[in-house]
Amino acid sequence: MSLPANSNDSPRFAVLGGGISGLTAAYRLTQLVPHASIEVFEASSKLGGVLSTHRDGEYLIEHGADSFLKKLPWAVELCEELGLGEELLPTNPRGRRALVVRDGRLYPVPEGFVILQPHRMLPMLCTPLLSWGGKLRVLRERWATSPEGLQAADYDESVASFATRRLGREAFERLVQPLLAGIFTADPYQLSLAATMPDAICAEREYGSLTRALLMKSKLEDTTSRGASDSRASGARYASFVTLRRGVGQLVETLAGRLPAERIHLDTAISSVEKRENRRWTIQQEGGTSHGPFDGVVVALPAPRATTIVENVDTQLGELLGRISYASSGIVCMVYRRDQIAHHLDGFGLVVPTVEGRNIIAASFSSVKFPGRAPDDELLVRVFLGGALQPELVDLPDKKLQELAHADLKQLLGITGQPLRVDLVRWHEKMPQYPVGHVQVVDAIEKRVAALEGLEVAGNAYRGVGIPQCVRSGNAAARRLQENYEHTR
Repeated sequence: MSLPANSNDSPRFAVLGGGISGLTAAYRLTQLVPHASIEVFEASSKLGGVLSTHRDGEYLIEHGADSFLKKLPWAVELCEELGLGEELLPTNPRGRRALVVRDGRLYPVPEGFVILQPHRMLPMLCTPLLSWGGKLRVLRERWATSPEGLQAADYDESVASFATRRLGREAFERLVQPLLAGIFTADPYQLSLAATMPDAICAEREYGSLTRALLMKSKLEDTTSRGASDSRASGARYASFVTLRRGVGQLVETLAGRLPAERIHLDTAISSVEKRENRRWTIQQEGGTSHGPFDGVVVALPAPRATTIVENVDTQLGELLGRISYASSGIVCMVYRRDQIAHHLDGFGLVVPTVEGRNIIAASFSSVKFPGRAPDDELLVRVFLGGALQPELVDLPDKKLQELAHADLKQLLGITGQPLRVDLVRWHEKMPQYPVGHVQVVDAIEKRVAALEGLEVAGNAYRGVGIPQCVRSGNAAARRLQENYEHTR
């Protein structure tokens, strides 16, 4: 049965998808068009998508992302707007670095090395992660040649290609690849530089070298205590990450609480959208039920689902959305007593180069990174498996996946005995992959969407996989719907 139209004919908007992008879009619409009716349709039985916080006694376990960058302001701004500013927590000021596996042993990422750029050369010369040949190759980065076509506005190449020609193969395999895998669970030989790290292209264009770009940047910036702290971090700028006191699920719960509960429809899968002659939209539920009419629709779903929903409205848009593929991963969350672990846990986690031939991609020491997520005498660790390079692991039986995770940790951290508890979650096709040319595909998608008045897309499939980018995407979709409604009313 269709939902009844409002008797006062106030505007109606539908948001398809109850993840962070969809919830942000729905909330933003309530602010931009206060008299509107907003309906959220979610196919599963819960909101939040891959943002899922499990709280059990003294344990706070994230089943998805556990933090977000404050340097990208959109998520922090949303938290502050929702009254969650006082709930934001920084990472532990101690141990802000990542560890990398080499020959079965753990070594810290050189101080100042962040994904692609060695901010400090002395630590690079001292690290046991690289041979002397690899270190000298990094030092020669400023004299590496640039490719033809670099100045073209649509220039792109894989991250593997860029890192290898600028830093050398060894630095790519031993540092760049494992750090990237911990973020994107992607194949670096396919991963787009323009879509994931466009600043690297800009640096090479302007200065001809990452090293020269960093030297110029250091001359322009004032030295601050915050900057000094970041420059000593390794692997990622951990000082720039924050979370919420009760986990990222707190943001999901707060957003949902700002929407009328009766207008959030769980277990409601949508199969298609249709545009009516009066510029309004209807949506079809699986099983045939029709909802609407709506003055606008936000499709905040993974690209494969969005494809089937919009293809009857615009076949070319459906084809473009269908080009965006996804990777799957498994997360094994385990708790150990500290006295079971020989390693001194002097970092926030570890990453594993593919050349090491292990099963796990990375492990995050959650209760080190954010104290208070487990009893003080215990370690909560999240282990990541699968991804684009080992997709077959995700579908192994639960017991086997847990055994693989424990076996690698046992060797790397010197663990004795079994974990005190184990939580396992699988995310099937939840991490969008950004191959070379992704930016051009998204440009084309946005052009097609702009021609469909009252339809918007949002989510991590387009211009960033992190929570801040998803918030920005939801906000932008809501604002465009508001502008379209005001223009056509």
